[in-house]
Amino acid sequence: MADPTKEQPEWGIKISKFFVIPQRWILAIMGFFAIFNAYTMRICLSQAITVLVVKRNYTIFHTEAICEPDSESDPASSFDGGDYDWSQEKQGLILASFYIGYIVTHLPGGILADKFGGKWTLSLGIFFTAIFTLLTPVCIVYGGADALIVLRVLMGLGEGTTFPALSVLLASWVPANERGMLGALVLGGGQMGSIAGNIISGYVLSSMDWPWVFYVFAIIALVWFVIFTLLCFSSPFTHPFIKPEERAFLAQEVPPPDKNKPKTPFFAILTNIPMWALISAQIGHDWGFYIMVSYLPKYMSDVLRFSIKSNGLYSSLPYVTMWIMSLASGCVADQMIKRNCMSTTNTRKIMTGVAAFGPAVFMVAASYAGCNRGLVVALFTITMGLMGTYYAGMKLTPLDMSPNYAGTLMAVTNGIGAITGVVSPYLVGVMTPNATLLEWRLVFWVAFAVLVITAIVYCIWASGEIQPFNDGTNSNKKKDAA
Repeated sequence: MADPTKEQPEWGIKISKFFVIPQRWILAIMGFFAIFNAYTMRICLSQAITVLVVKRNYTIFHTEAICEPDSESDPASSFDGGDYDWSQEKQGLILASFYIGYIVTHLPGGILADKFGGKWTLSLGIFFTAIFTLLTPVCIVYGGADALIVLRVLMGLGEGTTFPALSVLLASWVPANERGMLGALVLGGGQMGSIAGNIISGYVLSSMDWPWVFYVFAIIALVWFVIFTLLCFSSPFTHPFIKPEERAFLAQEVPPPDKNKPKTPFFAILTNIPMWALISAQIGHDWGFYIMVSYLPKYMSDVLRFSIKSNGLYSSLPYVTMWIMSLASGCVADQMIKRNCMSTTNTRKIMTGVAAFGPAVFMVAASYAGCNRGLVVALFTITMGLMGTYYAGMKLTPLDMSPNYAGTLMAVTNGIGAITGVVSPYLVGVMTPNATLLEWRLVFWVAFAVLVITAIVYCIWASGEIQPFNDGTNSNKKKDAA
């Protein structure tokens, strides 16, 4: 465990002089790229599957249910499809299988990160995900859909530790008044990973053999692993070459967790009302977000019938807006709290409300825009942009509620929320056997209901204050003031 009284080595102090950027910022940047890599490896299959599967016969559908091909498309190259005759339901199961493994390692990852620190819990998870990504083409060619499903489960096991470990690292490194900005920066890696994943996948698929989609992103993740393990550490007090001034500052602003803290108070956590409000918001966010991450490229390809290159570009635009909004809302939230304009609780509720009610409306509106490609892309872009305020809202609530058990809280909320990652993509596959506009409209109305209901629960019962169980007390009763 980190010991703030332990002296920093002389060689470390000498090396620290070569660093201009504070180490907490370096950690945040590397955390950003951790999520970036996690998302590129996760979503590249959503683009690749559009060229892997056999294309269906569009002529059997009514014109109002299916759009005409993109005028810029080359029909010979863009719509012939691949060699794998997987049904929409099978494709839904393939895309959902990742989240089966993702759920499993959330809680163990959070507990391990809380106990031993977030560095290796995070880095090894990304490392193994990269290895499995490298093996994806082999599984597809020699094992087909079933082998791919198994491999995607294994990838999920690797990535399941990402958010719990990062929560512990942020709780150890980031002062409360910088939490919104640096937290939004780190979590913004998801949007940038989605942007890069879609654009680069579109380019690679249109100019190279499809296996290179998986090779490119896996290699980038392995390079990140090497750099991260050399530069980053679990705590300021275990970092050998942090500047002494920053170390002293963080010792005052972010006290190290108690080395003798009690066991995780699971009873208090699981019977805490604000905790269940947080879980509710996580379910709503994940339901809408996973549908977009898993299926936006397929919607662009199957319904709007964009070319491969256009698909990659237009599928990425919503995430550009989401990233900008996540950073902007993080800065706004920090200022609202710092200047006492609003309590932490109300700030998180407003940001979460905007991130749920807005996307619910614009997502449904996109389904009524028909084949007006420009309007549909604009509405999806607004949808994801507004969803970016989640990262200054409920995504930071675990750090607000319990700095000591932030990893465990993030693991529980993300783990339960990730169940929707299994349910929603598979359900979409079942609900859209023909991938028509009318079938998709129902999908978006279901997402509307889930987003609105879960956000209402959060806005009523959530809290941004430190909870009684933060000191290890297995109870939610507040202690009387001394």
